[in-house]
Amino acid sequence: MPRVSQDQLDARRQEILGAARACFARHGYEGATVRRLEEATGLSRGAIFHHFRDKDSLFLAVAEDDAAVMVETVARNGLVQVMRDLLARAVSPDTTGWLGSQLEVSRRLRTDPAFAKRWAERSAAIAEATRERLLRQREAGVLREDVPIDVLAQFLELAYDGLVLHLAMGRPAGDLSRVLDLVEEAVRRH
Repeated sequence: MPRVSQDQLDARRQEILGAARACFARHGYEGATVRRLEEATGLSRGAIFHHFRDKDSLFLAVAEDDAAVMVETVARNGLVQVMRDLLARAVSPDTTGWLGSQLEVSRRLRTDPAFAKRWAERSAAIAEATRERLLRQREAGVLREDVPIDVLAQFLELAYDGLVLHLAMGRPAGDLSRVLDLVEEAVRRH
C-alpha cells in the first residue's frame, strides 16, 4: 500500500476544513449533520474523522482557522479592516451562515468549559494582534493619545461583536460602511 505524505495529509485536512466551513455556514452547527458533512466533503465519515476526532473538533478547527486569518488581517490592517471585509461579504449566504457559526462559538464559550479553554488561546491572539496594531498606530502618530490602548481595543472589539450580531440576525447591512468610518474616526488622532 503506498504511503501518504504529510503534505498530502495536510492538503486533505485543508480540503475537509474548507468543505466543512461551507457546510457549517450553510446549515449552522446543528444542521451540519455528519451526513451533510460527508456530502460537502465527498468523503466518508471515517475519512473525515480520521483527521478530526469528532464534529466538535472539526467545528473548533474551522473556527480556529478563521481566527488565524483574522489575526493576520488585524496585524496587517487592523480590526476595522476585518469589519470592512465582513461587511463587503455580508450579502453572501455563506457569510450569513458563517456569522451564525460565530454566534455558535459565543454560545459554546458560555456553555462548554473545554471549548472555552481551547478557544482562549485564539481569542488572546486576536486581542494581542489588535493591541500591537494599536500600539504601532499610536507610535506612528495616527491614533489618539487621550484614551488608553486597552480601552480602544475593547471599543473596537465591541464594535466587531455588534456588527457580527447585527448581520447574523439578518438585519440589512445598509450604510454600515459609514458607521465603520465613524468607528475608525473615533480612534484616530484629530
